[in-house]
Formats: sequence, structure tokens, C-alpha cells
Amino acid sequence: MSIPENLRKIKSTLPDNVILIAVSKTHPPEAVMEAYTTGQRVFGENKVQELVAKAGQLPKDIQWHLIGHLQSNKVKYIAPFVTLIHSVDSVGLLKEIDRQAKKNYRVISCLLQIYIADEETKFGLSFQECEALLKSAEFGALQNIKITGLMGMATNTENQEQIRKEFKNLKTFFDHLNNLSTLNSQLSTLSMGMSSDYKIAIEEGSTMVRVGSSIFGYRDYTE
Repeated sequence: MSIPENLRKIKSTLPDNVILIAVSKTHPPEAVMEAYTTGQRVFGENKVQELVAKAGQLPKDIQWHLIGHLQSNKVKYIAPFVTLIHSVDSVGLLKEIDRQAKKNYRVISCLLQIYIADEETKFGLSFQECEALLKSAEFGALQNIKITGLMGMATNTENQEQIRKEFKNLKTFFDHLNNLSTLNSQLSTLSMGMSSDYKIAIEEGSTMVRVGSSIFGYRDYTE
């Protein structure tokens, strides 16, 4: 099927409260425009360089999400325009986002990435680290960021019960944190689920899914 057909099929299955991020990493601007013409406006990229390049070429009403691991020294390149940063996993990174947001007269929305998978290659805070961060004075002093939710990636496995358990644990923690709302932290977004597991994620309470290959297909590329 074509990109527009894939998008329409996926959107027809999503509950009204779930936001679809079309993950366009490694795909050319022309593919993004195919999705754009169907009405899709929220796109996700893994790498800062690719995100900046596409943002410069494509319509300005696109909401760009940075969903990959973010290094502090690259925040300045996306701070002027990024809609949401999914992959915040330290107070140091938050401080840099806050600093760059202030330079651009913005408040940048962020998700805290939580480590829920049984894989050493994935990033993220533990539940304990996340709660400690949100309660810390360092976090409370930041004025140009807002934590709007949590993000987590399940283990890459065929075991659907394991995936479901990991998503369920994150949803339970998300609900627990709703008692900790502060001026710069109001949790409304739970970003869980990708092409292979977004249906399970939605069943377990996800409000935002990151779907790439099911929309754009697979693409061979080199780093």
C-alpha cells in the first residue's frame, strides 16, 4: 500500500485520545510530504541533523518531535522550533534544554524517558530516578521547560506478555506521578508503542504512538 493508504488504515484504528507520530527517520522529504497531504502534521525524527535538515525544507506547520537519544551539545540546533523532546533522561540534559529554550524565548515541552525494557542498549531513568528528579530543587528551578509526560520503549521481543507487562508497569507509574504536578510538570502524555507493539501499548493506556515502518515501509541506509 502507499503511504497515504497506510496512514488512513492506521488512523482508522486509533482511539480519539491517541496522537499518532509518523516516524520519518531515514526517509526523504518527499515521503514526509506524501504523509502531509493526507493531513498528518506530527512527525518524529531520531537524529538532530536529519531533523534540522527536514524542518528547513518542509511546511512550517509540521510539529517536529525529537524521539531519539539527545546529546546536550546538540540541543541548540532544535531549540528554536522543536515541538516535543521525548528522550530526556537526565537533569543535566533538562538544564541545557532550559538554557537553550530561554535563549529562544520559548518553553519547550519534554517527556522523561523511562527504562522499562530488558535490554542494556536502551536509555532511560528508573522509576526511582524519575521521581527523585521531579522532586528535586534543581528541576523546580527550571522555568523554560515543561514535563508533559513519560516515554518508554518495550523490549524488542516476540513475547507479547512481556511487552504488555512493561507497558502496564509504566502506566501504573505514570498514574502514580500525577500526584506530583508542579508548575513545570503536568503529566498528560504517555508515549508508548511503535509499529510492532503500538496496539498493545494503546490497550495498556498509551496516548501517543510512534509509528514508522508501518507507514513509510522499511528503508536500508548507512549511518
